[in-house]
Amino acid sequence: MSLFSIKKMHKNIIFIFLSLFTTAALWSLDLTDMQDSLSDKFGFSIGNNEGTTNFRSLLIPTGGRAESLGSAFTGLADDTSYIDYNPAASAILDKTEIALYHNSWIADSAMESLIATTRFNHLGLGAKINCFYVPFSEYDLYGQRVANSYYSESSAVLNISYNLFPGYYFKGLAVGMNAKVAWRSVPDYTDNDTGEIIANSGLAQSSLGIMSDIGMMMQFNFLKLYNSRDTNLKIGISALNLGAAFTGWKSESIFKIDDPLPTVIQAGISYKAIQPLLFTIEFKQPINLFNITEYQAFSVSTGVEFNFMEYVSILGGFLIKGGNPRISFGSDINFNKIKLNINYTFDLTSSANPVNHISISAKMKLSDRGRGLRQKQVDSFYQEGLNYYAQGNYEKAIEQWNLALNLDKNFDPAIEGIFSAKMQILMFQKLQDIQHFDTNN
Repeated sequence: MSLFSIKKMHKNIIFIFLSLFTTAALWSLDLTDMQDSLSDKFGFSIGNNEGTTNFRSLLIPTGGRAESLGSAFTGLADDTSYIDYNPAASAILDKTEIALYHNSWIADSAMESLIATTRFNHLGLGAKINCFYVPFSEYDLYGQRVANSYYSESSAVLNISYNLFPGYYFKGLAVGMNAKVAWRSVPDYTDNDTGEIIANSGLAQSSLGIMSDIGMMMQFNFLKLYNSRDTNLKIGISALNLGAAFTGWKSESIFKIDDPLPTVIQAGISYKAIQPLLFTIEFKQPINLFNITEYQAFSVSTGVEFNFMEYVSILGGFLIKGGNPRISFGSDINFNKIKLNINYTFDLTSSANPVNHISISAKMKLSDRGRGLRQKQVDSFYQEGLNYYAQGNYEKAIEQWNLALNLDKNFDPAIEGIFSAKMQILMFQKLQDIQHFDTNN
């Protein structure tokens, strides 16, 4: 092992301990003094229909980087968490990714998630399975435990997206959708008179949710103060949880339509003016598909990321909903192909009392399916064409640029170069024709 590798490993270990120490310190930090003042200032955002939707676990952040940015992720969506915010993003992610998430939520509840995504040129595919669960214990009148199980809400998601009109300067318009199915499992409970567990009593309150998400995303450059092929501005819009839930078994053994799902329309922007600093902002508006007039409180969130080293980032986020804040802090640490995130959240949006919780995630970045190598070949052909162009050998320049376009038909610099070279050839021919005309006269 080289001295450089050892030093880099030591730095990584130091930053892990620093992140854990920071998280522990924030865990003990008392932020309750902010609650009253924030609630007063943002009291206008309080709604009257909170808690009226089914499958509330769909509103819980998966965790990781997206939660560290205050859940302002619809206009960024640059890792596997996209599947919860903007289904269009799988068509523009650079690499195949697999990620595990653990989010320790309130009242001993937790959420576990597994997400995978890959991309074939301009086609993106993804999948997710997750489970939210909380212990369920029932006691009789004498304090004896008579039932012990879990209440859970599980879901599975399939994603597909495509990037339309891709180019070198304007990276295209990505559109996508998710197909989702969710199941709420309620354990059986006991009869108050006999104390015996009632068979299928939990099934009568269990629920099936069928829904979809749709989204779109644009990315381009705007007031960019650094050199990079990646764009610095993204705009995303999505509508999540469009569908219905069916709850309980009636006497005729069919489901009945239950409360509406937590449908939400959201729009977000991410912007990076300078290389190490990223800002995100997002607006969310819940809607009731059964009765559009019974809407819930909107929410606004923002996040910032400071990348002060190649492999370490510090993130922070702020969300306000119903007059209550959710404040998040986290860090990303890169180990070659593995990216870890540790996140702390102080939350007043999900409970009347302050709630602290931690989420962690581990993402593995795999192959880019040859896109990086192909891009290097495109750059090589383009550079060779520039050399021929500078020498005045326009035919050879066009030949090289056509080779670049054979690999990437949307490589605009090569298209512009071919046009310029053809104009030079045409101009040279006109000059020759004029000289030939003058010689004949």
